[in-house]
Amino acid sequence: MKWAGGKRWLVPHLAPLWDSHRTRRLVEPLCGGLAVSLGLAPDRALINDLNPHTINFYSWLKRGLGIRLAMHNDQACFYQQRSRFNQLIRENRADTQEAAAIFYYLNRTCYNGLCRFNSRGEFNVPFGRYKKLIYKTDFTEYVPALAQWDFTCVDFEKLALRHDDFVYADPPYDVQFTAYSKENFQWDDQIRLARWLARHPGPVILSNQATDRIRHLYKDLGYAVRTLTAPRMINSTGDRTPAKEVLALRNCS
Repeated sequence: MKWAGGKRWLVPHLAPLWDSHRTRRLVEPLCGGLAVSLGLAPDRALINDLNPHTINFYSWLKRGLGIRLAMHNDQACFYQQRSRFNQLIRENRADTQEAAAIFYYLNRTCYNGLCRFNSRGEFNVPFGRYKKLIYKTDFTEYVPALAQWDFTCVDFEKLALRHDDFVYADPPYDVQFTAYSKENFQWDDQIRLARWLARHPGPVILSNQATDRIRHLYKDLGYAVRTLTAPRMINSTGDRTPAKEVLALRNCS
């Protein structure tokens, strides 16, 4: 998936930490675009997110998704499919194969890979205007890779962690925009996540934007905090300073 703030770039930093634990189950409580789990390629995984549309898409990948709808890098086609997708949401049919296929198309074609919803839970990202796009229609190659992966859509504290699970969590950044699903991720949720994972006896890694209060939160809970330079800029207002991110570690030796 295209994903704003995706963590594919972080996989080389995480892989050495994961390698000595790869017999464990990998848990991602806030999976987003799934770049980390696919990059680390665990045999067993528990994948969760509050965005039901990403989880529906991944669940259909596990079954061997095939896409038959017309997919064109065209504005009229995009808005037609976006309307159809939102109709499926209104009709409580957002868990269907058709919804998964349209969600993939919208993700590829929309502006900047954003995943944004209005207060009614409807997708509202505009057309992306890419010069060229390649669409995939056959996802059967994912079936063996995801055979022992479980997908859920619940609040992270409802996940039944095993004592030896390896947990990687990438919450929405500590910034104003957090509307990746209908329910926003607020500062109280940052605290709740960090405290919840601090109680886990197995290996834990958190990544986040390196704001002062994020650093203090993780350090005060006993995480070892590393600072990394991310391959993105702070914002689009002219500030070209490379962004700083943190890795917060527990029980990873």
